Amino acid sequence: MAQEILQRVSSFSRPGKPKRVDPRHSDVPNVRPEHETPHADSRLLMRGAKVDTLVPYACIGAWAWGDSATWAYRAERDMPRIREAWEHLRAAGFNWIDTAQAFGSGESERICGELLADLPRDEFVVQTKWFAVPDGVNLTAGGQHAPRKKLEESLRRLRLEYVDIYLVHGTLHPSSIRTVAKGLAECVDQGLTRAVGVVNYDAEQMMRMAKALARYRLPLATNVCEYSVLRRHPETHGLIRVCRDQGIIFQSCAPLAQGRLTGKYSRGNQPRESYCASSYPIEEIEETIALLRRIAEARRVPIAAVALNYNLCKGTVPIVGIRNADQAADLTRALGWRLSTDEIRAIERVSLEGKTNVVWQRA
Repeated sequence: MAQEILQRVSSFSRPGKPKRVDPRHSDVPNVRPEHETPHADSRLLMRGAKVDTLVPYACIGAWAWGDSATWAYRAERDMPRIREAWEHLRAAGFNWIDTAQAFGSGESERICGELLADLPRDEFVVQTKWFAVPDGVNLTAGGQHAPRKKLEESLRRLRLEYVDIYLVHGTLHPSSIRTVAKGLAECVDQGLTRAVGVVNYDAEQMMRMAKALARYRLPLATNVCEYSVLRRHPETHGLIRVCRDQGIIFQSCAPLAQGRLTGKYSRGNQPRESYCASSYPIEEIEETIALLRRIAEARRVPIAAVALNYNLCKGTVPIVGIRNADQAADLTRALGWRLSTDEIRAIERVSLEGKTNVVWQRA
């Protein structure tokens, strides 16, 4: 049920006609300090209440793992490819996986549990998300205890004693932010997670959560929202800047606009309708893709690597959906170099604002 609800919520905000970004609302081209060039083995500090966690500059997105509603997952076809990609990424230094209770209605977590089985616990980082869908557990546990009860279920699927980061999956929870913060603190106190975060919170909601968590001496570690060349809304509306000022890691989900920024689609080969992140028809974003292609050819990297490097230069930590070894290779080639200021400015001239609504922080 969870994956069908997630799909319906995601489809509430279709982007409509593309809107170019007003340069006056842009952050500087290179937000990340010029001397800082992330590599696959580089690490950031994720703040926790009792233990901080070192995380890579990019995270492996596991939404497609086990999710048939959006990604048409088939175990016999996709599981061998996922295993191969995971081994490729581990060898390269990427060990941070993003999953959720809603992804495949728990199947993504179960697959993660298979991949992580028998690995030393300090060799990987995993985050999952509490989805406040009105199921039996959320309805009967009460507002404060629901996050813990659902996390206990997640941990059984993941075959783990704790996750590194536990996030609130969107603002559609019936309990108040203060009640949810108390529930997250309970998860930390019981050793079920080391850090906590939110997903799809705007700046005002995020700071309310940060204030509520501070009552329990618990920092807000991260906020996940859609951000890409095709959706710069979190930058132009100040969300990324607030995260930076508050020491909150901003994770950009759909940094490739669900494949639109890889160059694999065309007018005659449009993305699946269920790929709703920045879902402009390809003919409306051809100029953007053409520029990314020119930069990629000059640098001899994949188009996806250019789009991801843009995210890194802007100070975000991209969550990159990976389903096969080719996509894993694209991610590895996005690090170890930086776009020039001129290249970033050229990309931003053909970038899009994107939209949001009261339901979901995405285009």
